[in-house]
Amino acid sequence: MSDRVAENVGAVVRRFSRHLNRKITDVLALLFSHKSAGSLGAVAGFAIAVVFAWKFLRPSRGRRTSDRRKPRASPSTSREATGADPSRSEGFVPVSPSKVSDAIEAVASPVEMTCQLLGVILEEKTPEELQKHATLRLSVLEVLEEISKYCDLYLMETVLDDESEERVLSALENGGVFQKGSLIKDKVLFCSTEVGRTSFVRQLEADWHIDSNLEIISQLSRFIRFQLYISEMESGQIAPNVFTSTCLEQFFS
Repeated sequence: MSDRVAENVGAVVRRFSRHLNRKITDVLALLFSHKSAGSLGAVAGFAIAVVFAWKFLRPSRGRRTSDRRKPRASPSTSREATGADPSRSEGFVPVSPSKVSDAIEAVASPVEMTCQLLGVILEEKTPEELQKHATLRLSVLEVLEEISKYCDLYLMETVLDDESEERVLSALENGGVFQKGSLIKDKVLFCSTEVGRTSFVRQLEADWHIDSNLEIISQLSRFIRFQLYISEMESGQIAPNVFTSTCLEQFFS
């Protein structure tokens, strides 16, 4: 049955090819019957169009679509590295997971995730507070550890001075953030303005971004696949690709 279908398809393709060749021959004959420069230009243009059409329409052989940033791992490698089912879509499933592992299982390959520190990872809410102290929210440690195992995670914050940077790094290190997972100090980024944080996220081409600033969330909603807005107040639906939670651990627990 399948052989008969293949033969029929082949016959149709051959007839179409002969018909197309005849049409091209007729058109070329008509064009060459006029010797003006305009006609010769039309012939050249038509020939170029035919070449490009042939290259575009011919079936590709072994053609692969490259990723916008890095090659994807093979299905077996991805399953071993992430415990994910390759049949699932890349990135986190856009629904509130029942636990951290549910969110991680949906990762078919490493994804870029960026996350604000203030109000999400740290107890402090403003850059001014960081000039005095930096306190790690211990309840996020388990979530951070799991996420950093399967995601290329970057933490970032707006600070007013170098001393604030040191306080933040010290709080993260003393809390054990750099001891497990793949998170390192080089992946903690600092900037002097909120606009700088937005630029970081876009430059890293994050798949996920977590932030407590509604303005930044709104600005990035057109460019980032998924976002998590951390807010103590119920804000309703911001955008189809933006989720809301009172804290990071609540969304992933």
